[in-house]
Amino acid sequence: MPDFVAALTAAAAFCLGLIALNALTRLALICQVAPSDLAENGFVQFGGAVILARAAYRRAPLAVRAEVER
Repeated sequence: MPDFVAALTAAAAFCLGLIALNALTRLALICQVAPSDLAENGFVQFGGAVILARAAYRRAPLAVRAEVER
């Protein structure tokens, strides 16, 4: 069960991270700060969201990680 909670937290972090990064990309494009080739739902957004999800999963309590490694 604790592994499920860690995975659920990582999934939530991925979704919220992707939404936030897409919003920041759209804002940067509107303000003409970013290059025009930068698009929403691109490699930068998905890569950033995956990094956030991995960080959220790694921050699971130590006891949970010990159970997963067994």
